[in-house]
Amino acid sequence: MTVLDARALNRATLARQMLLDRSDAPVLDAVAHLCGLQAQEPQEPFVGLWSRLRGFDPAVLSDLLVERHVVRTHLMRRTVHLVTADDALAWRARHGSMLRQRVLGVYRSELAEVDLEELADAGRAVVADGEPRSMPELARALADRWPEPGTRALGEVLVAALIPMVQLPPRGLWRQKGAARNLPVASWLGREVDPLPENGSDPVGEALVRRYLAAFGPATSADLRAWCGLAGLPGAVPAIREELISFRDERGRELLDLPDAPRPDPDTPAPVRFLPAFDNAILGYQDRSRIIDDDHRGLSVAGERVVLVDGRVAATWNVVDGTVNVTPLHRFSRTDRTEVAEQGRELAAFLSDGENTRVRIAASPR
Repeated sequence: MTVLDARALNRATLARQMLLDRSDAPVLDAVAHLCGLQAQEPQEPFVGLWSRLRGFDPAVLSDLLVERHVVRTHLMRRTVHLVTADDALAWRARHGSMLRQRVLGVYRSELAEVDLEELADAGRAVVADGEPRSMPELARALADRWPEPGTRALGEVLVAALIPMVQLPPRGLWRQKGAARNLPVASWLGREVDPLPENGSDPVGEALVRRYLAAFGPATSADLRAWCGLAGLPGAVPAIREELISFRDERGRELLDLPDAPRPDPDTPAPVRFLPAFDNAILGYQDRSRIIDDDHRGLSVAGERVVLVDGRVAATWNVVDGTVNVTPLHRFSRTDRTEVAEQGRELAAFLSDGENTRVRIAASPR
């Protein structure tokens, strides 16, 4: 079986994540291809798409949110994701059990005496009036009946697990701030969440495997499970095994993939890319060594924005007073500094509507 080393996996990831070459895909198609973008920090998806799409206009993404073609909702790993409306409806029921288990993992003691089905029915009755509510507002509406858990636990379990909900604009719009106010998915989209099949089949799981591999492969079953948080999803692999091909990584683990998916030459040049906090390209794997050194793995869960140099995490970045500040994690060559500065100026211009192109690169560590 062919062995793919870390560099080969890196280039495959970059190609499928639209980071090797910027894509001309429409914004909606890009969100769908990427299986959504993690979005608990509302402005981060705009940077993620700017790094991936040629000529990206942030107003287009805002319009897609307002026009209900994309939504912000709890899905993979119980985190808020920006996904297409179609994917939210197709995937939500398949994620329901995981969402409930993860909320209970945090609030098990607070919710121990609560009948969750009864709570869900009561919550649905409250939100049936079509009035958007924050988590605390929804919880307070039910606190007289369930005073013991507290509003945080009640709000979390209702909005993130028991009732399929979406966060409404203006939250998530370009350069706009807004509290997270929620409505049921069905109310906002005018369509009910797709139910799970009653015959025990798993067509959604099989489709998720294909979609994941198209955007993240080649990958192990552990990577697939880490991306979505669904413990049972690798069980969908046998049903489509004949569609897939296999490789090995350098540790001997099986890597699954789609036959016709891109696997570029490992020597393909990789341009500098600025990634937002919690970017797909890093968080989409259990083993992230294809793109980030183990010594820096903590950056990916701490919400640090990172810079890719030669396809790997090589620096962090932030913006202060309009200036893009880059902090290298290891020594930059002169060429590295030039390319990072050039891309940083483009990012500064994007974030400021062309008003400035200021970038500052700190000294490389010794």
